[in-house]
Amino acid sequence: MTEAFATLNGMRILQYHNITPASFFAPYDPQLFRLASLGRRELATLAGCVDLALGDSEFNRSELEALGFPRTGVLPIAVDTERLTSAPPSPALERILGDGLINVLFVGRIVPNKKIEDHIRLAELYKRYIDSYYRFIFVGRADAVPAYYAQIRALVAEFDNLPERFWFTGAVNDADLAAFYRWADVYVSLSEHEGFCVPLVEAMAADVPVVAYAAGAVPETLGGAGLLFSPKDLEVAAELLGSVVYDLDVRQRVLEGQRRRLQDFTPARFESRLRSVIGAVADARERVSHASGPGPGTPAGQS
Repeated sequence: MTEAFATLNGMRILQYHNITPASFFAPYDPQLFRLASLGRRELATLAGCVDLALGDSEFNRSELEALGFPRTGVLPIAVDTERLTSAPPSPALERILGDGLINVLFVGRIVPNKKIEDHIRLAELYKRYIDSYYRFIFVGRADAVPAYYAQIRALVAEFDNLPERFWFTGAVNDADLAAFYRWADVYVSLSEHEGFCVPLVEAMAADVPVVAYAAGAVPETLGGAGLLFSPKDLEVAAELLGSVVYDLDVRQRVLEGQRRRLQDFTPARFESRLRSVIGAVADARERVSHASGPGPGTPAGQS
């Protein structure tokens, strides 16, 4: 598809959501390592073949610029939060989630760059320093990198944790996903590579306070909201987790900041950005048309 795209007639626009660096897959899956490496090499071949290259974050745009794309911009992902905020109840699931344990949520594939092992270590520190009434919930496919998932399950067993306190749900429908957000006490991201991170926007829309490691585009997506930390000190993360769960003043301040940030992801804001991009493309096309002049046999003014 890369080669075919590069040869299409007319103006070509690339929208880049990032490719996970291959190094994350190297210890677990040679095939994914090869595909990720190939993807990044193919991306570089498009540098002279597109009229506009858009990243869904400044983090991604700067990567495109470093690869030699001459015209770049930012067009964030249009996140459909209404599918979660307007989802119907899921009574059976919500009875489980409402059993009194603190629900610590993560949404995404169980893959190495997400650093799920750090969530397991965080749970151990949370149990040691804060309290033991918790449940870490991982919503998303667990079969993408089987060797990595097996390592995660082994780590749970190594810490001698109660297995039911770590819930790997697999893929879920929108109604169940909405229930997980609705009953989450806090959303945690410990990922070490994110090109945008849609679940952060979903968590803000569901009014779930976010604690996140400041990696990749995470600080940009949160835009000053949530509780960010760096360097990756999991004892600090455990303290932040405890404060946002049990300190009502801290929790309220975090939620207020997230509600303000969420206004930057409304459909009206996205439409405004999209119109700006379309306007820039139209201007570029007009400049190209004027520069080339009327074709052979074309009356002046009708090119």
